[in-house]
Amino acid sequence: MAADLVRRRVTVLVATTAGCAVAAKSVTATIPIVFVNGADPVELGLVASLNRPGGNVTGTTFLTRELTAKRLELLHEIVPGVWSIAYLVFPDVAGVENDIREVENAARILGVRLTMLNVTTLTEIEAAFATVSGQQIGAVIASNTVGWLALRTQVAALAASYSIPVIYPFHENVEAGGLMSYGASTTDACRLVGTYVDRICRLNSFNNFDSSQHSTQQN
Repeated sequence: MAADLVRRRVTVLVATTAGCAVAAKSVTATIPIVFVNGADPVELGLVASLNRPGGNVTGTTFLTRELTAKRLELLHEIVPGVWSIAYLVFPDVAGVENDIREVENAARILGVRLTMLNVTTLTEIEAAFATVSGQQIGAVIASNTVGWLALRTQVAALAASYSIPVIYPFHENVEAGGLMSYGASTTDACRLVGTYVDRICRLNSFNNFDSSQHSTQQN
């Protein structure tokens, strides 16, 4: 899809996940790319650094991994005496291996047993909650992915039906009925991406106008 958009000579590419941003960068080094995701853009090779991205890529990041340990701590405090927690993971998300290591380290420090459950669809999420309930796991951490946003209403209802406390990376999950969240605002991040896109489009229009004027003067 990214390659097709490049062939169409779009003015700017907007990538709403880490995987989309990596795909976009792999097909163009000239068309501006603006990303919004929760992974580390430096680690993914999208930018040279956070303060000086360089190249044709810029954007915003939630840096959700850095908050994973804190989520586990908060959940541990909210559910006193919990000794077993499940981590529901979308396995195909870019950087997921590092996210898993982060939450495993945090669980080890707190002395909590961690159970990893891979999910990608609502059916798999339903099965995961059934497993959590059947194995008497005390609570759930939702992994660092925007995949939870699309299913936030259904997941909140599932958690409530099983009486399982869940902590999410995004406040939108709480607005949909979830228990708690700890993380950056995706709304603010997307709004900032919109301002970046606006600047790029305005600059592109100015450059096209300036080139046209220069060509007219030469003629």
